[in-house]
Amino acid sequence: MPRKQFREALAVAFLAMAALAYPAQAAAKSCANGYVALTFDDGPNPATTLRLLAALEDADARATFFTVGRNIDANPHLQRVTQDAGMWIANHTYTHPNLTELSRQEVFSELVKTQVATVRVNRTWPTLFRPPYGATNAEIKAMAKRLGMTEVLWTVDSRDWAGVPSEEIRSRATALQPGGIILLHDGIQNTIDAVPLIVSDLAERGLCAGRVGVRDGQPVAVAP
Repeated sequence: MPRKQFREALAVAFLAMAALAYPAQAAAKSCANGYVALTFDDGPNPATTLRLLAALEDADARATFFTVGRNIDANPHLQRVTQDAGMWIANHTYTHPNLTELSRQEVFSELVKTQVATVRVNRTWPTLFRPPYGATNAEIKAMAKRLGMTEVLWTVDSRDWAGVPSEEIRSRATALQPGGIILLHDGIQNTIDAVPLIVSDLAERGLCAGRVGVRDGQPVAVAP
């Protein structure tokens, strides 16, 4: 083979190897338009959490799990696996009550017991909190803040809790805008089935699944 052709072939081979060696560069381009946060409430659930984690892993996506304290105590291994899978862990109270119907002392107990359960299993103190049903008030928000947590609601409700099909969950997710947060739930098969569809649609829009951060005092999706 002439030397010039050999050099050209070598260059082509090098570029091909580089493309395989640095897939993260290609993935980074798909995040050009920013990040959204996939958030899952109510776990860990022995019937679905592992399948949900597998769906997220297959889609190469990370998410925030707002876990329930009594579920953590009942399924510590699933709570640990969730964190080990690269997911972010947050507080969703201990028994999943409507906090606005509880006394101040009861609200405090719901938050603290979940923090303690999380520390026991994950060795981390959650900095994010979501009130069940989105039911909150200024006092609840302030109490969470005193415990080192930011209250997180959502910008898009998938309505998976209402039993809607996967395609509707996917359709609702298209309303996500950069920085947005979508409400999803562990424990629902239609939600698990929707995960790859949601992530694929986000990629087509140049968006990626990120974590929940805080900007100007408000929760917003940011880079992992």
